[in-house]
Amino acid sequence: MEKRSCRVCVTGGAGYIGSSLVKKLLLKGYTVHATLRNLHDHAKVGLLQSLPNADTRLKLFEADIYNPDEFEQAIQGCEFVFHVATPLQHIEDSQYKDTAEAAVAGAKSIAVSCIKSATVRRVIYTASVVAAAPLKEDGTGFKDSMDESCWTPLNLPFSHSNSHLKDYAHSKTLAEKEILSHGENKTGGLEVVSLACGLVGGETLLPYTPESVGLFVSQLTDHESRYQALKFLEELLGKVPIIHIDDVCEAHIFCIEKPSINGRFLCASSCISSAEITNYYHENYPQLHIKAEYLKIGPKREIKWVSTKLVEEGFEYKYDTNMILEDCMSCGRKTGDLQ
Repeated sequence: MEKRSCRVCVTGGAGYIGSSLVKKLLLKGYTVHATLRNLHDHAKVGLLQSLPNADTRLKLFEADIYNPDEFEQAIQGCEFVFHVATPLQHIEDSQYKDTAEAAVAGAKSIAVSCIKSATVRRVIYTASVVAAAPLKEDGTGFKDSMDESCWTPLNLPFSHSNSHLKDYAHSKTLAEKEILSHGENKTGGLEVVSLACGLVGGETLLPYTPESVGLFVSQLTDHESRYQALKFLEELLGKVPIIHIDDVCEAHIFCIEKPSINGRFLCASSCISSAEITNYYHENYPQLHIKAEYLKIGPKREIKWVSTKLVEEGFEYKYDTNMILEDCMSCGRKTGDLQ
């Protein structure tokens, strides 16, 4: 594949994952169509336009998940589509009842637009491990292991949850199932890959701390709602699968550079408990004040991470647990969350 002539689309191009992915694609020689909700948001537009090679290889489009047909123009002429965008805040007066319905409609519309384009070979969906909880369907606890066969049971109550976290879990689970359905029979010749990513940490191009990085350092910043979101992940999944932003972007690009790839892949380099995250920072940065409540050891669970599908395809993770935690610390310092 000649990268200079290869055109790709990234939805949600100004977010944490999206902006880093756009930067890597431009550096690797791809021509990128990136979507934003608002082309009049000068900070986000300026960020993307300042990236290396953006002047010659980046084209911006306005598109919103709540108006999914808007993505069709950005998809036209592309060979690969990265569907990164996801609705986080529900628009009350919209045509959809909640973020889950909007996310599913968006996934369906984008898959249909890819097929209609007659140029798109493959769509890569940025999924989340919140859709892959190893919870038993009857609510009696966890399975012994976590892999691509795990789907979050949406009929169960979630510990440490709130309406926002519950809606997010529902939207990511239902949207992933929707977009995968378009690749099961390779409808219209379309290959569909979903990368169910762990909690993403590391550096950022954004001028603020991304929410996922904020979860990693929530014990250091004493940010209660972010810490509860971290505990929610832990109670939902048993332990927290984690991955570095650089590995996330490389995994996405890996999935377009393979001659053929299709289906669901869990994407994380390690699993860790919230207490292990806290203790790492406590031991390595004793000068930082961490409340005793964050240092309490939670339940020890022996859930095995047995997903090897992506590695079997040839992908290699470059960042281990310590590297991820160190880069989250560095990010927090740069953005001002950590003094």
